[in-house]
Amino acid sequence: MATKEINMTKMTERTAIKVSIVSIFVNVALTIFKLLAGVIGKSGAMISDAVHSASDIFSTVIVIIGVKLSAKDSDEEHPYGHERMESVAAIILAAILALTAVGIGESGITKIISGDYGGLSVPGAVALIAAIVSMVVKEAMYWYTKINAKKINSGALMADAWHHRSDALSSVGAFAGILGARLGFPVLDPIASVVICLFIAKTAISIFKDAIDKMVDKSCDKETEERISEAALRQEGVIGIYSLKTRMFGNRIYVDIEITADKDESLEEAHKIADKVHDEIEKEFSEVKHIMVHVNPG
Repeated sequence: MATKEINMTKMTERTAIKVSIVSIFVNVALTIFKLLAGVIGKSGAMISDAVHSASDIFSTVIVIIGVKLSAKDSDEEHPYGHERMESVAAIILAAILALTAVGIGESGITKIISGDYGGLSVPGAVALIAAIVSMVVKEAMYWYTKINAKKINSGALMADAWHHRSDALSSVGAFAGILGARLGFPVLDPIASVVICLFIAKTAISIFKDAIDKMVDKSCDKETEERISEAALRQEGVIGIYSLKTRMFGNRIYVDIEITADKDESLEEAHKIADKVHDEIEKEFSEVKHIMVHVNPG
């Protein structure tokens, strides 16, 4: 494995694990805090929100496992590496989120269709305070995780970031429901649980779609492809780009590019041109793992 690739893999692993450990500590504290606030304040929405935070803990553990496995060196059975294990981790995260959404939604809907709204408890002020604290903390965790996920181009870590955002949004729903219930509309508390369920489900679908795209060799975005083409065209001896194909392999990019060079160039010169294109793309795009350059006569 090349030195650049080893350094990239180590940096990705270190960053992801550092962020994940911070996430686990924050979520453990929030889960306990929100669960106590929900029980003491008699709020089903806040208890649902606590369950969501608890699911964040398990999902972050999966992120750590996925990142660890994806950082393994290539071997005889996996000559292209293990980067797709991150996508597998993201799919598992999406499944956990979906199951969490179903559980929370079912509880809220059962209370709503029972029609016994008078029997619903009015949440205490502590539940309202917990919702505000949760909104602030989880939104901060979303940005912290997202920034680091972009830094190392980690799909699993980005999925965990959106898990934090869905928790922040669910706390907004919990806050609205608790406040409404305290103002004399107790049915708004279970309605908030259903709203929370929908937020979580939407996030699960988005994470699942992104992970599947990376599992089926989807090309990278047009902007990145244009920048790769520009980097190739800047090299002396390159007349044009005949073909450019890219594919996502977990959080890494594979590039197949066909360039056009002067047909009168010697084989040795054509090889040097191809090397310059290869080295420039590898230097400029840290997420590129493998480049195949083919030279056509022009």
